Amino acid sequence: MTATGVPEAGGPAFRPDRVYLGWQHALPGPLPGPPPPRPPAVVADQISPAWLAAQRREEDRLARPRKVAAAWCVGLGCVVSAGWLAGLLNAGLAVLGGGACAAGATASLAAIWRGERQLRARVAAEDQRVAQFRAADQRQQAQRQAEHARQLRAWRQRSAAFARQPQWYPVWLPGGIDRVDVAGGTLAGWSALLTSVAAPRLAAGDEVTVLDLTEGGVAGDLLSVARAGGIDPLVWVLPADLPRLDLGAELAPDALADVLALAVSASSSGDDPGDPAGDAVLLSRVLRILPPNPGIGPLLAALRVLAQVGDPRPDVRAGLLTAGQVDQLVGMFGREQRAGIERAWTMEARLRDLAPLGCAPGRLAPSRLRLAWLDRRASAVGNKMLATYLAVALTHVLRQAPPGRPWQQTIFVLGAERLRPEVLDRLTDACETCRAGLVLAYRSIPDRVAERLGRGHAAVAFMRLGNARDAKAAAEQIGTEHRFVMSQFTQTVGTSLTATTGDSYTSTVGTADSATDSASLTDTAGTSAGRGHSRASSFAPFGAGTTSASRDRNASQARSASVSITEGINSSTAWGESTSRALEVLESLAGASQRSREFLVEQHELQQLPHSAVLLTYAGPGGRRVVLADANPAIIRLPTATLAGPDEPPGPPA
Repeated sequence: MTATGVPEAGGPAFRPDRVYLGWQHALPGPLPGPPPPRPPAVVADQISPAWLAAQRREEDRLARPRKVAAAWCVGLGCVVSAGWLAGLLNAGLAVLGGGACAAGATASLAAIWRGERQLRARVAAEDQRVAQFRAADQRQQAQRQAEHARQLRAWRQRSAAFARQPQWYPVWLPGGIDRVDVAGGTLAGWSALLTSVAAPRLAAGDEVTVLDLTEGGVAGDLLSVARAGGIDPLVWVLPADLPRLDLGAELAPDALADVLALAVSASSSGDDPGDPAGDAVLLSRVLRILPPNPGIGPLLAALRVLAQVGDPRPDVRAGLLTAGQVDQLVGMFGREQRAGIERAWTMEARLRDLAPLGCAPGRLAPSRLRLAWLDRRASAVGNKMLATYLAVALTHVLRQAPPGRPWQQTIFVLGAERLRPEVLDRLTDACETCRAGLVLAYRSIPDRVAERLGRGHAAVAFMRLGNARDAKAAAEQIGTEHRFVMSQFTQTVGTSLTATTGDSYTSTVGTADSATDSASLTDTAGTSAGRGHSRASSFAPFGAGTTSASRDRNASQARSASVSITEGINSSTAWGESTSRALEVLESLAGASQRSREFLVEQHELQQLPHSAVLLTYAGPGGRRVVLADANPAIIRLPTATLAGPDEPPGPPA
């Protein structure tokens, strides 16, 4: 693909059955992520100085008694030697004492030496153990570094593969759509969209016609792309290039009369378009008086004769009319037809800006790109008439063209809000009949435009809409969707106080009588007899035995009687008052969810879209589709852009 957006020779080509609108960014897979971190540096293990100091302190503590003992032995040996030398001790005692002191000192010094040797052995063992740990850490560090190098190579391979994969995919219209209504946008955004749509059509060998009614020269980038691709476009900057414009200049008298009558009617600024049928008949009769293909100049001169404007002799001397034609025109309505005079006057005033149309000799070479735009330096009334005439004449040409392949011929009308609704309807019907693709771009969305957006087999593309009213209309056009939200929230707090008061009085009087009569008689009689015999034992005091016998009789009788009478009267009275109160606090919280609708795209999002952003909405097989695309034509130069779809083999980069 060259810098102009035209495919290079041998490179991937645009498909003629697809209408490309822009590009959509999509990541082909997971991101490679950050590079793997380097393994941390390993600090070599060393013998702890604190451990060495602790071992030395412990050894000194253990050797301290031995050192003291050795010192005492040495001291006693010196005392013994001094005593022998002084003659206080004989030789035997001196030898015995000196030998004992020498033996004790030797034993203490040997114990001290063994402790030092054990300490050196422990230090050497610890050094060997630390060396083993250090070697293991070095082996693990080497393994971690090798693993990091392997992960880094894999990450670099993934990053390179990700960078080579396509990430920009084209967005094209689905089949069955023959019109695109563009709402909103800036001149820069329209220039990008026009280039993105028209350049692929030209590259596929199709024809493109652009009517730029914005007076802003939107198609400048498209002209650069076309010329760089070897296409010589036909460009008309109106009204300066009206003499070279051949659109409608070679029509038959009746067809030209119909086109001019519709242009006059559609260019009116009021609600009354006049009588297009009467105007067409009037123009047709005038054209029959004039020679074939007379041009707009002789026609305007004839209308001035009919309108009785000025003296016709200057037009006769200029060769626009002949004396015989003037007489025929005068005799056509006479001098008393006020209605014909007024219509002739109106048409002459409206068609005056078309006077130079097609008057330049020569025939232009055909081209697949035709562009007509309005110059902002011209008058506003004249540009309105020129815009209407271009649309009406193009509609007539399309009505006469045979049907072709869909979108084989693409028509762009930029600034279509300047045309009357009936002109747009006729142009839309003509494009649908001949199967030509139509792109209508509106800077604003008035009511007459809003009711035509998306009508028929059309897709709607929304670009930046700075006006709040237009953005709201666009959001409503895109539509809403359902979602479940909490729509009701109820909280009830209440307090109830209940008080009850009551009085009671009770009086009781009672009488009780009781009588008791009792009698008792008790008789008692008894007899008792006894006999005893005893023999003396050898242990008795006197050694003799005894014998005894006895008998008793007794009797008794008692009688008693009693009578008791009891009578009582009791009386009681009770009076009381009771009061009770109850306090109750009630609190309840309730929430309810119900189905609600929200905009698919909010109004403020449409107001802050980038210049080249296009929000495309259309009815697809699975329902309504909303796609966000970027119409920047320079995306095709990116190495990650492809002309294949997301579900198609990527092929070489575009």
